[in-house]
Amino acid sequence: MIDRSLYIFGSMLVALVQALPLTWVALIGRCGGEALFWVDGRHRKVALKNLTLCFSPAKSAKEIHALARENFRRIGETYGCAVKTAGMTGPAVRKIMQVTGAESLDPDRAGPQTENCIYATGHFGNFELFSRLPMFIQGYQCAATYRALQPDAFNRILVKMRTKSGGSDLLFERRTEGDALKKSLSAGGVLLILVADQSSRDNGLELPFFGHPCFTTPAPAIMAARYNCSLYVPICYRTGLGRWRIEVGKAIPTRENGARRSTEAITRDINSAMETAVRRDPANWFWVHNRWKTKKLPKVPEQKFTEPVPAA
Repeated sequence: MIDRSLYIFGSMLVALVQALPLTWVALIGRCGGEALFWVDGRHRKVALKNLTLCFSPAKSAKEIHALARENFRRIGETYGCAVKTAGMTGPAVRKIMQVTGAESLDPDRAGPQTENCIYATGHFGNFELFSRLPMFIQGYQCAATYRALQPDAFNRILVKMRTKSGGSDLLFERRTEGDALKKSLSAGGVLLILVADQSSRDNGLELPFFGHPCFTTPAPAIMAARYNCSLYVPICYRTGLGRWRIEVGKAIPTRENGARRSTEAITRDINSAMETAVRRDPANWFWVHNRWKTKKLPKVPEQKFTEPVPAA
């Protein structure tokens, strides 16, 4: 009963947001993000800590504080607009979204593709717009992974939004549908979108990001090698209020001198591409996530101090 009530409430809220003009949603989202900056002390501290770690002393404390406030506004705008754009028609989405560099996949392709491609992206701009890439890229089945939300009512709403919008052809829950994803990749012709900027302590590689060690998922590098995928790091940039552009960029090489590059080398290149994107527009990234998690050091037993006995 509670689950059904949550589903009805969530669906009504989504319908309300999708009924408003995009500009209104963007402005309301930015106001909500501003309010959250002041009331959500825990995430504000995380954002300020992360920004200081990456940009101090090049940026003053005042500049870092201003960046954090704008980041919260952007996050509010992103989440509000993600709901709105999920309900927009294809022609309407084309007016507010651009994609550049996608032709680098295969400029001469014609018809369905047999090779796979991986887009290793992150929480930049309105990252939910990656689900609309099938409108811009032909010849591939677009697939994406997601992590199921709790409670289940909200997860059903999320899946419904992503599929109803005409988004990714294939959608896989990353913890429970791995076998189905592998089967699709084995068949070929899949453009897989992976979010690769979250901390991954379990089976992650501890690599530098902004000069500091953090756990990074090796999944894009491993899957690119295993399923013969070309690999790119596309970034969604905000170009204005309720406007975005996804830039694909150059391919990350997976082979060198005829041999497969190491997982670590490929993952370092992914981190480097994302760091460049963050430096280009710092407020465009998701600073409220604790990205710089490292291995927990073993607990050292407490040593009792015994004062030496004076000589007689």
